[in-house]
Amino acid sequence: MRSDAVRKGMQQAPHRSLFHALGMTKEEMERPLVGIVSSYNEIVPGHINLDKIVNAVKMGVAMAGGTPVVFPAIAVCDGIAMGHSGMKYSLVTRDLIADSTEAMAMAHQFDALVMVPNCDKNVPGLLMAAARINVPTVFVSGGPMLAGRVRGEKRSLSSMFEAVGAYSAGTMTEEDVEEFENNVCPTCGSCSGMYTANSMNCLTEVLGMGLKGNGTIPAVYSERIKLAKQAGMQVMEMYRRDIRPRDIMTKEAVLNALTVDMALGCSTNSMLHLPAIAHEIGWDFDITFANEISEKTPNLCHLAPAGYTYMEDLNEAGGVYAVMNELTKKNLLNLDCMTVTGKTVGENIANCVNKNPEVIRPVENPYSETGGLAVLTGNLAPDGGVVKRSAVCEEMMVHEGPARVFDCEEDAICAIKGGEIKAGDVVVIRYEGPKGGPGMREMLNPTSAIAGMGLGSSVALITDGRFSGASRGASIGHISPEAAVGGPIALVCEGDRIRVDIPNTRLELLVSDEELEKRRAQWKPKEPKVTTGYLARYASMVTSGNRGAVLEIPKQ
Repeated sequence: MRSDAVRKGMQQAPHRSLFHALGMTKEEMERPLVGIVSSYNEIVPGHINLDKIVNAVKMGVAMAGGTPVVFPAIAVCDGIAMGHSGMKYSLVTRDLIADSTEAMAMAHQFDALVMVPNCDKNVPGLLMAAARINVPTVFVSGGPMLAGRVRGEKRSLSSMFEAVGAYSAGTMTEEDVEEFENNVCPTCGSCSGMYTANSMNCLTEVLGMGLKGNGTIPAVYSERIKLAKQAGMQVMEMYRRDIRPRDIMTKEAVLNALTVDMALGCSTNSMLHLPAIAHEIGWDFDITFANEISEKTPNLCHLAPAGYTYMEDLNEAGGVYAVMNELTKKNLLNLDCMTVTGKTVGENIANCVNKNPEVIRPVENPYSETGGLAVLTGNLAPDGGVVKRSAVCEEMMVHEGPARVFDCEEDAICAIKGGEIKAGDVVVIRYEGPKGGPGMREMLNPTSAIAGMGLGSSVALITDGRFSGASRGASIGHISPEAAVGGPIALVCEGDRIRVDIPNTRLELLVSDEELEKRRAQWKPKEPKVTTGYLARYASMVTSGNRGAVLEIPKQ
């Protein structure tokens, strides 16, 4: 056993004395040591129930002959961090989570791991850690919250942010907003639409690192507790068979995840996290090849914010496996990939049928013949920008308008809510990228304000920052290179014409090459917004959005 390094032999007698200090029996010390990474805390709605999930995992591990040991991982609630300086600390936690989990697992020599995440950065952070540590590992999330209900209609967190925009536009009263506030988030769990947390929990199933239902069983269902027990038992089976994360998270598995991403219509943040996970298995890919996958992958789901179905509906329709089974009709998945079940993808999904063609469209009747995400390139984004194509209305698929330029999110929000943005405009928010932010803040406040002000079908938003999974509309993020390193987005001037062409995956600044060269010669980097602490260290090491904002040691 790997843990023999801390428990076996005379040289380890001091180590064993410390295990005795934990109250561990001799019998427990003779069993495989299984680390359970708990993301539980009392500030994130998606994590408030994880103590129950962790206890169920512990029971499963013990029933299957292992010794469970819990240690923590941090988590930020993106909704609470949204729209202020706290959002600078959201994406950056992904690497803190990966690094700290690696440190704990390696320092204590666990034989196997069960990861218990739920929200946006915990899932990819722990997947990155699993690839590094490479001991038998299973994931079990805390599950999505149920949809809220306001005046007889299902609602979610994106409805709440848009209600604030509607209040600013004078189309909602304070009492209306309060009604939304009290009803859109009715239970614990990750927010109820296909936002980033649920996207990544679903893609964990596709990658083969989670059991069936990991992404879709609601947090408040008893079935979620059963799933956690099964995960604890399954990691012991993986240990006995020596099935490890790098046996599962292969290049082919990542391509499967990207394909299902297109069918589900996942958050644009998946285009940050999948490259980062791939980086950990030694594969760096250019995000623009996502268009090749998108071109042949039908979009089968329109979950909120793209439509009016929710995670509970997807679960009842057959879940992620049912979506995958639909895709096999077009031979779009590699069915030979290994999974945590000890079976292949093909074996896992063989009997998982689509129970509701209104929630999961059959491949013969998709929402669109192309996938939910697109990567746009052009002189404004030479290295790419990402848009959730499935959440863009038809009239905004091609758009041209004057640039309204802002060097931070706050200035843009003031202009939007102040009525300064008009139909036809292209809002540009820059110096919010991985380095420039630093931290690549999500822009849910501006996108929601645009929608709430009634401009969602007439205004585009372009940023080197990123978007919440709850964002919808012609919102193009991850513009690379970012403004802070002199990318073309830094050269845009107020009133410049910008053309967005999503069907042809193009994003163009309609300014001559000669004029851009003149502007580039005059451009000077801005002073860093943060010069101390973790954010400063992060900014010095982070790469661009098109590479997944992974960290690299700066070249001397």
